[in-house]
Amino acid sequence: MQAYLFLFLLLAISLIAKNQSLLIASGLLIALKAISLEAKWFDIMQKNGINWGVTVITIAVLAPIATGAIGFKDLGASLKSPYAWIALIAGMLVALIAKNGVMLLAEDPHITAALVFGTILAVALFNGVAVGPLIGAGIAYYAMKLFSFFN
Repeated sequence: MQAYLFLFLLLAISLIAKNQSLLIASGLLIALKAISLEAKWFDIMQKNGINWGVTVITIAVLAPIATGAIGFKDLGASLKSPYAWIALIAGMLVALIAKNGVMLLAEDPHITAALVFGTILAVALFNGVAVGPLIGAGIAYYAMKLFSFFN
């Protein structure tokens, strides 16, 4: 019963915040619970969902290459800009930070609840994007390392 209440609360928040991603996610989970498919699907989604999400995001990022909208000429031209180099380095840093986030989530699952709640708050209240758990976990990983270094 608690899970339904929590999911309906998220559904209400998503409607108030007009956040389509949170609306679809909470609605889908409610529907799966209602038709008793949770035992079969929730474990699969929990184990593979992040990888599926990363794959979908990667497809979206690569789509302009596949359509020909971005080619080698564009890549070469963009690398002449200092902003492109900043973006390149930022992309590398985020990927490396997220790698440690995935490791932290696998090794310390209780952290997941706080990260997910933080992501939900950011999505619902500030129109954030739900890529936060991986980056958040990576940042938390480094913050924990820094904290343990000083203790």
